[in-house]
Amino acid sequence: MSTPVTVDMLQAFADAWNAHDVDALMRFMHDECVFETAAGPDACGARHEGPQAVRKAFAAAWQTFPDAQWRSARHFVADERGVSEWTFTGTAADGTRVEANGVDLFAFRDGKILVKNAFRKDRPRLPARA
Repeated sequence: MSTPVTVDMLQAFADAWNAHDVDALMRFMHDECVFETAAGPDACGARHEGPQAVRKAFAAAWQTFPDAQWRSARHFVADERGVSEWTFTGTAADGTRVEANGVDLFAFRDGKILVKNAFRKDRPRLPARA
């Protein structure tokens, strides 16, 4: 029997996002991991399957928003499912900013994250700071 996923583990996962540490993030992911993004061409956003594709998609967040942060995280776990709520902040290359609430819906297997399905409020970008 594997170690169950806990709220503390999801907080450590959130901390790795805020540290921009893709190696740490991937240690939380199952070998058969899937990441479904908040935006993309499909009903699920964009689907990335397998460790290499997920790693690349995770790293892309920091290329788009080099100062990306997921603040005020709150988590809960129920058996093989979990949720993280957060407020995303980030500044794009053109100086425009994003601040929006979001959630990750998780499915777990073998004590790791099997699926990370991200949802974020869609609001216009904020103007660049003067």
